[in-house]
Amino acid sequence: MSFVLRSPDVTEQQTLAKTFVHSAMGAGGENLSPALEWSGAPEGTKSFALTLYDPDAPTGSGWWHWVVYDLPASCTSLPRGAGAPDGKLLPAGAVQGNTDFGSPGYGGAAPPPGHGPHRYIFTLHALSVDKLDVPPGATAAYVGFMIHFAKLGEARLTAKYER
Repeated sequence: MSFVLRSPDVTEQQTLAKTFVHSAMGAGGENLSPALEWSGAPEGTKSFALTLYDPDAPTGSGWWHWVVYDLPASCTSLPRGAGAPDGKLLPAGAVQGNTDFGSPGYGGAAPPPGHGPHRYIFTLHALSVDKLDVPPGATAAYVGFMIHFAKLGEARLTAKYER
């Protein structure tokens, strides 16, 4: 069985709906995180981490839109809106890390107008540890570093958006 990440709200390589676009920076969306579901995690998975990254952001290093870690191995889905800053729709124990917007929680697509299409890559990481050893307030890059050393496998879903 292969490790697969799906969404009833996002179609592979298709344009994100305004619902999942940021509400600030002139983007005019609702800034809700999409519902996600997955199956086929590798044997030995003890937890999951989820990242949302835009490699096309004009920063020289891309843009982290969402970082969630310490999702329990029993978790196989997240409902729409789970990325709210309060995290109350996330499973117990799950932690949202800081994004490049400067705070925890989902930050939807908000590419600069006229910059062309950007890719938004949702990556679910199956991890060999119950919890990542990450200090409070860590950057997305720090969390990504810790994910790298505990990763058993990953599943991706890529959407696009442009203004």
